[in-house]
Amino acid sequence: MTMLSSNTRTKALHWLGKQLSNQNNPASWLDPLLSEINPMLVQAYTPARVQQVIRETEDTKTFVLKPAGRWQGFEAGQHVNICTDVEGVRRTRTFSLSSSPRLWKAQGEITLTIKRLPGGLVTNWMHDHLETGDVIGLGEAFGDFLIPEPARPVLYIAGGSGITPVLSQLETMAARDYNAPVTLLYFVRTENDVIAGEKLRALAARYPALTLTIIATHETPDPRFLTGSDLDGIPGLKGRQVYLCGPKGLMDLANNLLSERGIREDQIHSTFFAPPAPARLEGDTGGNVTFTNSDVQVSSEGDANLLEIAEAAGLTPQYGCRMGICHQCSCRKTSGTVINRLTGEVSGPGEENVQLCISVPQGPVSVDV
Repeated sequence: MTMLSSNTRTKALHWLGKQLSNQNNPASWLDPLLSEINPMLVQAYTPARVQQVIRETEDTKTFVLKPAGRWQGFEAGQHVNICTDVEGVRRTRTFSLSSSPRLWKAQGEITLTIKRLPGGLVTNWMHDHLETGDVIGLGEAFGDFLIPEPARPVLYIAGGSGITPVLSQLETMAARDYNAPVTLLYFVRTENDVIAGEKLRALAARYPALTLTIIATHETPDPRFLTGSDLDGIPGLKGRQVYLCGPKGLMDLANNLLSERGIREDQIHSTFFAPPAPARLEGDTGGNVTFTNSDVQVSSEGDANLLEIAEAAGLTPQYGCRMGICHQCSCRKTSGTVINRLTGEVSGPGEENVQLCISVPQGPVSVDV
């Protein structure tokens, strides 16, 4: 048996020590080795293998994934963070699950239906490079865009790729025989842009509670957008739970029309496919920010959020959606005041959890990053 040289043993011990000291998850210290042997054994995240890639439209694909068995599943309408290496850099993005939880329970598979975004780094890479047999990383599901319990009448207003969480919910409702009226108004630019059209029409055919209307906005010289007449034709509108998912313009228009018809804010549920409009911030913003775990202190001005400030200082805190949805960037604020970029609410001055991506400092702030 050949003995390792003293130099080789020293290098091996150095590598091992470095791996152990640099891992937040002690179980993941062998990941560099495991990723070469079998990427489905990696521990830092849940690996998911691509089983199939389905072209939905010219710019939209559905990726059928089979996560490792330790993944905990999801509820219809929830999101998931995926991570993958793009040009040697690990990237994380948030997507809605488009399949029913029944598929996961029966076959151990899930689907992500993803539209190519102009200039989008990760979506374009997935469309151009992700193939059957490849492995990406998967976080646990999250989000409160959930089916009403107990069953209540529902109105969905979706646009473009905003149909993805709605698909998950409609399939779940049909399987449960959800016994309340369900209406879907689905807006697309043209008939060629309908995502999962066959699946939607099959659902409407076998699920009598579902009323499906697909509206192409740009098939005629004059664009056809959501109108008050669309809403006024829905039976029992004021008693509906309303779910909005799609481009900001459609969601803003829908909110205005619903408000005019007396629909309360607590009846409306939204999930965003673009950052929601920021609130108007009152008072001075900016200040000295201390990242206590990294022993870094920087000065900020204007309305930059804590995530942007940390990245400008060369730090790499964890994040996901960068929109205040996924809470992956949450950390402990130990002192100081921050303003929520979405709501305009001002925090207390003491310890509390904050989301880096939507928290703007107002004076000196210390956070555990």
